[in-house]
Amino acid sequence: MAEGDAAGVPVDGHHRRASQAREKLALGGDYIDSCYVTADEVGQPLKIRHLRVEAYRLMAKLGLRRVRLYDARASCLTYLANNGVPDHILARWAGHSNVKTTKKWYVKPDVEDLRAAAATWEGLHGPPVREREM
Repeated sequence: MAEGDAAGVPVDGHHRRASQAREKLALGGDYIDSCYVTADEVGQPLKIRHLRVEAYRLMAKLGLRRVRLYDARASCLTYLANNGVPDHILARWAGHSNVKTTKKWYVKPDVEDLRAAAATWEGLHGPPVREREM
């Protein structure tokens, strides 16, 4: 992906950048400066299989519960949305050209969102019958 491509968002990663600088120095003109943190030793963006294997290895090393990358992605986007990140930024972060795609498939309501909705509903019809009878 080219720098500025709507499908990818370059992310600053200090540790990975140092490694990439060494790889670039070793390869010289053959290194592809893609500006992405998730790049292989020649600068090419990593394939999803490699990302998955590395993510699962890191989860195991850190003693974390193994989750699918899709679910981690949805959790990340939901967290960002719940903390005020605008929809168009979420879509760009996800590599989507359409905000509706991001909202439909990745941003999921959490338990607190559902509680707030239930409280609003209760305000419409009043407390449950059991509470009114007491």
